[in-house]
Amino acid sequence: MTRSFHPPVRTLMGPGPSDVNPRILEALSRPTIGHLDPAFIGLMDDVKRLLQFAFRTQNSLTLPISAPGSAGMECCFVNLVQPGDKVIVAQNGVFGGRMKENVERCGATAILVQDDWGAAVDPHKIEDAIRSHPDAKVLAFVHAETSTGARSDAETLCGLARKAGLLTIVDTVTGLGGIDVNVDGWGADAVYSGTQKCLSCIPGLSPVTFSSRAQETIQKREKKVQSWFLDMGLVMAYWGGGQRAYHHTAPINMLYGLHEALVILEEEGLENAWARHARHHAALAAGLAAIGIEFVVAAEHRLPQLNCVRIPAGVDDALVRRRLLEEYQLEIGSGLGPLAGKVWRIGLMGFAANRTNVLFCLGALEALLARTGAVAAAREFYGP
Repeated sequence: MTRSFHPPVRTLMGPGPSDVNPRILEALSRPTIGHLDPAFIGLMDDVKRLLQFAFRTQNSLTLPISAPGSAGMECCFVNLVQPGDKVIVAQNGVFGGRMKENVERCGATAILVQDDWGAAVDPHKIEDAIRSHPDAKVLAFVHAETSTGARSDAETLCGLARKAGLLTIVDTVTGLGGIDVNVDGWGADAVYSGTQKCLSCIPGLSPVTFSSRAQETIQKREKKVQSWFLDMGLVMAYWGGGQRAYHHTAPINMLYGLHEALVILEEEGLENAWARHARHHAALAAGLAAIGIEFVVAAEHRLPQLNCVRIPAGVDDALVRRRLLEEYQLEIGSGLGPLAGKVWRIGLMGFAANRTNVLFCLGALEALLARTGAVAAAREFYGP
């Protein structure tokens, strides 16, 4: 007889998902109601307000897509990019490559601007690409690159695009809730994120927000959006004000969880959340340095919530990660693409960004690598 599934209790310190706050787990268990129930409509309105707070925007078209962050990415592209368009795509990791794939599947041309994995997107290269392709319609880039732990200067990149009359599509899946995301301050046009990173919610929803310029572009499209499910003109009829038009059955309990995650973020305050991530990152960095583990990304471009570090010479990547999981119930991430087998990705996201996890991870690495000093260095950083 098949039995119920009971997962092991892990500490999730990889690139996502992150540890889910117990308050969010409790919210997920609340009674399910109808997706057009007046009480649920009220929850939807509050989720929209809280997402505007998290994204730092007044955009009316702000909502969670009922699918993971990859669907948020596709949503932005299929709504704003039409066949024959030119899109400048910055790639400095895996997810810039996925942006290129989306452009091509929309029947558009991708102008790829590449930087080394682990480097931030170079604004000078973007400026050159804009100058070389005056007929480009969109600039797409990753603000917080999950595959490398690099942060790019979204404000500068969006400014270059806006000055040239281009729309911007920005990936901040790993950024939202962990570092400063300022959609209106950047002048970004379409921004997408995910729930399973610094919001400490479960995977499966993708917050998105579209500027008034982006909305106007959608309204003036010559062809229908190629995806019925992700067509913002249809989805907004469900998420907008006034009479709600049925589009799809929303993942009701997942939205309970997202609402609770955003309430927790509002309670803590954005600046406090950013400061907490930065503090525990600094403690982790001090501990890793004490046992000779180096970062891939230069200090000025590092994401505090996604620490990409070089595996010491002679250390078996897969063996260490397997022993961490089996002996410590601790998950860290492997490298992707050209960094596979060369780096670990250690997440400090949302609820998981705390002193206990930092010291636990460092202690486990000390034991498995037979090195000492990491925990002591982190404790010294934290102080009494």
